Amino acid sequence: MQIQENYDVIVIGAGHAGCESALAAARMGSKTLLVTINLNMVAFMPCNPSVGGSAKGIVVREIDALGGEMGRNIDKTYIQMKMLNTGKGPAVRALRAQADKDLYAREMKKTIEETENLTLRQAIVDEILVEDGKITGVKTATGTVYSAKSIVVTTGTALRGEIIIGELKYSSGPNNSLASIGLADNLRDLGFEIGRFKTGTPPRVKSSTIDYSKTEIQPGDEKPNHFSFLSKDEDYLLDQIPCWLTYTKNATHAIIHDNLHRAPMFSGMVKGVGPRYCPSIEDKIVRFADKPRHQLFLEPEGRDTEEVYVQGLSTSMPEDVQFEILQSIPGLEKAEMMRPGYAIEYDVVLPHQLRPTLETKLISGLFTAGQTNGTSGYEEAAGQGLIAGMNAALKAQDKPEFILKRSDAYIGVMIDDLVTKGTIEPYRLLTSRAEYRLILRHDNADMRLTPLGREVGLVNDHRWQVFEIKKYQYENEMIRLKKHKLKPIAATNAKIEALGFKPLTDALTAAEFMRRQEITYAIACEFIGDAPETLDSKVIELIETEIKYEGYIQKAKDQVAKMHRLEAKKIPKNMDWDVLDSIATEARQKFKKINPETIGQASRISGVNPADISILMVYLEGR
Repeated sequence: MQIQENYDVIVIGAGHAGCESALAAARMGSKTLLVTINLNMVAFMPCNPSVGGSAKGIVVREIDALGGEMGRNIDKTYIQMKMLNTGKGPAVRALRAQADKDLYAREMKKTIEETENLTLRQAIVDEILVEDGKITGVKTATGTVYSAKSIVVTTGTALRGEIIIGELKYSSGPNNSLASIGLADNLRDLGFEIGRFKTGTPPRVKSSTIDYSKTEIQPGDEKPNHFSFLSKDEDYLLDQIPCWLTYTKNATHAIIHDNLHRAPMFSGMVKGVGPRYCPSIEDKIVRFADKPRHQLFLEPEGRDTEEVYVQGLSTSMPEDVQFEILQSIPGLEKAEMMRPGYAIEYDVVLPHQLRPTLETKLISGLFTAGQTNGTSGYEEAAGQGLIAGMNAALKAQDKPEFILKRSDAYIGVMIDDLVTKGTIEPYRLLTSRAEYRLILRHDNADMRLTPLGREVGLVNDHRWQVFEIKKYQYENEMIRLKKHKLKPIAATNAKIEALGFKPLTDALTAAEFMRRQEITYAIACEFIGDAPETLDSKVIELIETEIKYEGYIQKAKDQVAKMHRLEAKKIPKNMDWDVLDSIATEARQKFKKINPETIGQASRISGVNPADISILMVYLEGR
C-alpha cells in the first residue's frame, strides 16, 4: 500500500550538497523532506577529512555569509586550522581545516534533526514523478510516494556508482554504501543527457604504525581564524593535531611502473573521466615522469581514530600493489593499511542542461546540485546545494528566483561555468577561474552576501545583528581613517623615523598613510589614536585590505559595472537561433545547446566570438 505525504521541497541525498539544500529550504519556511539511502552517511566525508583550501575556503565563507551551515559545522569539529598563501596577495588567501571526520558528520546530522520544517528519512528514491513537464513528487523502492512542489537531486557519486580496486569492480556508492540504480535509469528515461565521471581516494593507514620521525610536521596556526563569521576568537582551538609531510621516491615510482598493466586506469577497466587537478598516483607518475618525487600529506581523520588519510596517494591499483607502494614511502615502511584506496565511477547530469538557479531546463521544479552536476569537492557541492535549496524553496513559495553573478561570489563563478560552458571532467573551483577575484575575497564574503541572504529569508535575526555591528564598525572606522590627517611636522616625522619608516613630505590622511605596504592599522592608530570602540580582528583585516588595494579594487568594480550592463540585456526564452543567419555555425550550435538567458552569458560561451555577440545585440535591439 502506498503512503503519501506532502512536502514543499524534497532533497534526494544527504551529502554536503543535500545537507545545505535541505537546511536552506527548511529555514526559509518550506516543509522539507531530506531522503538518504543511509542515515549513517549524512554529511559523510568519503574522501579527504578536510574543508577549505584554495578558492574552496572562500566558498565556505560565502556559504556561511548567506546563512548556510558548513562553516559553522567545521568550526565546531576541526582538529587543525591553517591559513594558506599568507605570503601572497589577499585575493588568493584561503582557510583550510582538518576535520574530525565522524564528529563533523554527527554534528551536521544533529543540526538537521533539530531544524524546524525538516524531516530526515532513510529511503531509496527510484523515481521522480513528472506531469506535463513539472515535478509532482518521488516514489521510493518500497512504493511510498511523497509529493512536492520542488525536488533537489544531490546523489553525489551514488548514481550507478561502481567501485574499482585492481581487477575487482562492483556496484556501490562511496565507502561501500548502496548505489542508486533506479534513479539513474529514471533520469535517463526523463530525457537527460548523462555523462560518466570517475574520482578516487587513497588508502588509510594506522597512525601507531607510522614512523613520524621520517616525516615533516605540519602544525596548525596559533593565530585565531574561523570559517563562520559568527565564531569567536576566544573559542579558537589551541590543542590542535598536526599533519605530516612525506614524499614518494624512485622505488615508489618503479613499483607503479612495474604494475601499470594491472592498473584499472590503464587496463581499460575505468571508463569514466577522472579529475584533472586531483589525479591518481599512477596517473601522476605517468604524466609527470620527470618528477623525482611527489608530496604526500598524512592527515589524521579524527581524535578518536587511528586512521590516517594519505593525501596525494589516490589509487585504484590492486590491494597487494597498494601495500607495496606504502612500504616504499619514508615513514610508512611498516605502516598498516586499514582501508585500501579505490576509484569510483558514477553518472552525472551534464550541467549545460541547467539554468543559473540550478533548475533543470527540461523539467520545471527539478533542481540538481553537487557531484550530480559534474563537480568535485565537498565545498563546491555545498555551495551548489545551498543555491539549489534556496531556489527550490522560492519556487515552492512562488517567489522570485535567486541568482549569484560571477561578480557576487565564487559560487556564482562556479555555477556560471557549469551552465554556460559545461564540463567534460570533474569540475574543480580555482582562483584563476574568477576574473574578479580581488573583490571575491575570504574577508569580505559577509559584506558581499549577507544582505542577499537576508533578502531571501535565510539570514536569521542573530546573524543579521552580528553583521550590522561589523558593518557599522567598518564604515565608521573607514570614515575616521579618511578624515584624520597626518602632517609632515617634526614630531610626527621623528616618530615615523623611529619606527624605521620614511618621513612624510606632504600631509596625508591616515588611510593614505596605510597604503604604504609596511604600515598596518595598528601603526596608523599610534598616530591618530585607537578607534572609539574595540574592533574585531575581522574588521581590521577588512579595513587593511580595502585601503591597501583600493586602486585595484576600484578597477575591478569598474569592470563589473560593464559586465552588469551586458547581464541586464535579456534574451527571450523562446529565441529562434536560426533567424541569426550571419553568425558562425559553431555559435548557433552552442546557442541552441546552452540557450543563454542574457547577452553576458552568451558572450562567455566557448566558441562564441565578439562578432557573433554584435550580431545578436543588433538583432535584439531591432526587435
